[in-house]
Amino acid sequence: MASILIRNVRAVDADSDRICDIFVNEGCIAQVGDNLRCSADTVIDGTDLVLMPSIFDMHVHLRDPGLEYKEDILTGCAAALAGGVTGVLAMPNTKPPCDNPETIRYIIEKAEGTGVDVYPVGCITNGMSGGGLCDYEALRAAGCICISDDGRPVENAELMRQALELSKENGLLVASHCEDLSIIDGGIMNKGKISEKLGVKGMDRASEDYITAREIILASSVDARIHICHVSTEGSTAIIRFAKSRGVKVTCETAPHYFLLTDELLEKRDADYRMNPPLRTSEDVQAIIDAIKDGTIDCIITDHAPHAAEEKADFEKAPNGVVGLETSFAAALTGLYHTGEVSLNRIVELMCVNPRKILGLGTPAIQEGKTADLMLADINRKWVVEPEKLRSKSHNTVFKGMTLTGKPLVTISKGIIRYDER
Repeated sequence: MASILIRNVRAVDADSDRICDIFVNEGCIAQVGDNLRCSADTVIDGTDLVLMPSIFDMHVHLRDPGLEYKEDILTGCAAALAGGVTGVLAMPNTKPPCDNPETIRYIIEKAEGTGVDVYPVGCITNGMSGGGLCDYEALRAAGCICISDDGRPVENAELMRQALELSKENGLLVASHCEDLSIIDGGIMNKGKISEKLGVKGMDRASEDYITAREIILASSVDARIHICHVSTEGSTAIIRFAKSRGVKVTCETAPHYFLLTDELLEKRDADYRMNPPLRTSEDVQAIIDAIKDGTIDCIITDHAPHAAEEKADFEKAPNGVVGLETSFAAALTGLYHTGEVSLNRIVELMCVNPRKILGLGTPAIQEGKTADLMLADINRKWVVEPEKLRSKSHNTVFKGMTLTGKPLVTISKGIIRYDER
């Protein structure tokens, strides 16, 4: 295995920020110090660059098996590496759904050798049907660490309570897609002034807030962990904040589009701006930023959801979802760090440390002896998002045409350079 020496780099993790040299050898950080005297197969000048632990995105859709025309494991992993990501949770709404050990093993085996640790998420219910619960013991034995019916909610509250109870016994995290389908009732965007102006059915925020509260109550009743997916409303942040103050074992995530963009973009009648939950209002955007700053929100994820161009062509009939693996770091820097809202250390917590801690995968840091899963970035580089240049098989990005500030240049996975844009 080749060794790497990164000289004069700004090394940032959750607890430190300093200029130093980093020597990587045998897949680990071997030395951290000033003016290191060691020979290496690859020497990188890190002047004016930042070295961080690599990103772990705990909410992506790789579409494999069954929907490979949108994305597959190999193209999804290539997109991840270009975004500084070396680990992902792959959601189970594949075709067929990921509700059995064979599919879990297929995903893990196909991802081997990509440089990205892919953890398949198992279904909560068989076939994501909302009926009987899956065999969680079997899923865990096959390599599953999280269960979810993401893409749809578990509609029956008692079934969800049972799932939470069983998840404790099997050491699985339950991640909830908080949506009440009876409230949504066919809505395609945030319900409000813009949906009324466009004359299309809206998604009332009560849908997200209600199920968020339900999941917290159910988890509390059995003393189980619950992870709330893709938080987008002021109401949900308030509910989660209160639950945390009461000691409920709740964690949550949000995506960059929820703290950068509003539903006003839907006036373009472009389905690339449609996702679920939808873009909300400026008040919601501020609430999400506040919740990131005060620790209510634990993680920044992408909800990377590729769709073919022809599927996104019809504004009202298109499926929900946007890609995000290649833009998440830049979007987080643009919306949070360069605006002075949070520190670079906090970005590392949100994108690199907390997802791994929540999943029990250890705490990454730039310290001797730690696995060399690292990202080297130019945090001040401005670039325009051009969809056709994305490595993902689909190009439905909500940031198309936008200028973002910050770019991953090198991604190192277990001591191997897997992506290099220098």
